[in-house]
Formats: sequence, structure tokens, C-alpha cells
Amino acid sequence: MTTVPDPYRDWLRSRLSEELGVREAQLTIQGAVQRRGWPAVRALGPRDVVAVLQDVYELMRERVGDGRADKWLEVTTVDLARFAESVPVPSEGVARGALPTPPPVRWGRRAHDLPLLLARAHSEIAVRSLGAIRASPAMASLERAAEWDVQASLAEVRRWQTEDRLSRLRSDHARIEVADQVAAAVAQGQVLRLTVQELEAAARSGQAVDGQLAHNRLMSSQTDTFLDTFTPLIDMTDADLPLPEVNTDLDSARFALGVPLHPNVLRARHTLNYAQWQAGDAGDASPDVLQAQHGLHLAEHEAREQLDSTLDGARRHQDQYRTLSIKATGLEQRATRLAGSGGDPLSIARVRLEWRQVRSAARIQGHRFLEAVCFLEGLVSES
Repeated sequence: MTTVPDPYRDWLRSRLSEELGVREAQLTIQGAVQRRGWPAVRALGPRDVVAVLQDVYELMRERVGDGRADKWLEVTTVDLARFAESVPVPSEGVARGALPTPPPVRWGRRAHDLPLLLARAHSEIAVRSLGAIRASPAMASLERAAEWDVQASLAEVRRWQTEDRLSRLRSDHARIEVADQVAAAVAQGQVLRLTVQELEAAARSGQAVDGQLAHNRLMSSQTDTFLDTFTPLIDMTDADLPLPEVNTDLDSARFALGVPLHPNVLRARHTLNYAQWQAGDAGDASPDVLQAQHGLHLAEHEAREQLDSTLDGARRHQDQYRTLSIKATGLEQRATRLAGSGGDPLSIARVRLEWRQVRSAARIQGHRFLEAVCFLEGLVSES
């Protein structure tokens, strides 16, 4: 059996040896593989390398301090991103000899299952093709393009897996956000009822509040109608769930991998390598190669724009969430103090309504942040 090259493991061993020494670098890699349950003989990829770098980063923080460890991780991860631009992740392909017949495709029940099933089918075909190319000396020069094809097809599978996770995440978020709105409507209904009672008392004392009273009665009636419709449809306990955690470090250097590992960039690299193989002696002067190089440049540019836009959006959501969550905490404490000091019911109800509204707004920002992070993790995470 031919040994599959492992350039990412070799690159990682070389980089870690500079900091830890050759023996400890090898032991660190072996330990990471064992802890994560990776096959011992499997070739590593860039996402695997990032996971090991995170382990070493924690070790270096203890040994040399946060400052040097942070700088080392940033430089090393950026170098890894550059390495990933030119080296495909090795694939074992299939065993030499007859190619296995794939089982019949088991179709999903949902329309958005189909792109994932199609991507998986393309990935299986790419792996089998790579095995056939390796088994034929006549096609040996096509192996590199076939390796990029495998990586591009696997990235497409990850793209649709991420879309599926995002779909489920958004569904969960929508359910909780609706519960927040209903809880805010309950608080608003309490404010309106108390306001109507106050205005009715003012009217009995001869004050001219007829317009205000009629308006608040109308709003109270509309709120009750809203609650009659939506309260049976949701679980009110969802509105009392803790606010989400938004502590992901968006400045992490590992997000630099988002461009070279983007599905569109990997597909463009395969197109370029295939064009170079077809060009033969014409090399980079071939019109098809020039066109493929331009396509790769555009794919990298669009991937970087998408990555930067997603990161910028996530940062805005993170900042807004933190501001709103602090305000919500202050309002909750204020309502507690008012209730404890014998504050009037209407004042307490108004503070609790504002707390519900601010808390709901904070949760929305937190949810948008988590959705952005889900997309980013789909590009750069090890799983």
C-alpha cells in the first residue's frame, strides 16, 4: 500500500520543533491525535493543525506569557493560511484495483437535503477518481488537480452541512425571539391595564382625560387580542432562558483560514490546476490557464469580502449585545429595588416592560452573532 503524503503534519512538526524541540513537538502532535480520536495514520489538514496550535498556545501561555503566545499563534496561523493556498490536503482515495460501487442514494425528505446529498455524491466521485488516477501511471500528472478536486468537493459538503446547522439554529432563535415578544406583550398589557385604572380614577375626579383613556383602552384590547392568539402557540419559559454567550474571539488568527479553505476558492484552485494540466507545454501562457488564474483571483477576493463582512457584522452584534445586556441587567435591578421599597405598581410595571424590551433586543443581537460565528466556524473549525 502506497503511503499517503502528510505535508501538513510535516509543516506542523517543523514549526513546533522551533518552539518545543523535535521530540516534544512529535509527542504534542501524537497527544492531540489521541485525545481527539483521529485515526493515527490519517493525513492532517489545516483545520486539524489549527486544533493542535490551540493546544500549544495554551502551553506557551503558561511558559512564556500571554503576549508572546498571542504573537506566536497569530504569525503561525497566518503562515498556515499561506501554506494552505498552495498545498492540497492529501487524500487516500480508494484502494488500488476495482473501484467500489457506491450504494444507492438515500434521498432526504426536505428540499434543502438535496444539495447536501448532491455534494456528498460529488465528493465520493472525486475520491474514487483520485484513486483511479493514482493507480494509472499514464494519469500521474493529473494527481495534484485531482487532490484539489477532492478538497473542493469536501468543502462543498461542509458548506451545506453548515447551511443545515444554520437553518436549525435560526429556527431555534426564531422560536425564542417570538417568546420574548409575547413576554414583552404580557408586560405591556400590565402597564396598559394599570394605566387605564389610573386614568379612570382621574376621570372620576373630573380631569379631562377622555382621549387618553379611550386610546389606552384600545391599546389594551389590541394587546389582549394579540396574547389570546400567540400565547397558546409558544412556550413562555423560552422567554426566561439565559441570554446567549458571545465570548468568541473574533480577532483570532485562525479566521485567516477562511479564505484559502473557502469552497469557492478551493474549486477555483482545482480549475486552475486542471487547466495547467491540460495546457501541457504551453504552461501559464495558455488562455485557459490565464482565465483560471483570473477566476481564482476573483474567488479569493469575494471570499475575503465575505469573511471580512461577516466578521465586521459579528463584531457589531457583539458590541450591541454587550451594551444592551448591561442595560437589561440595570433595569432588572431597578425593578427589584422599586418592588422592595414599596414603589407604585405602574412604575414597577413600566420598568419591567422596558427590561423585557431591552432584553429581547439584546437576545436578537446575540442570536445574530451566534449565526455569524456558525458560518465562520464552518469554514475554519476542525469538525
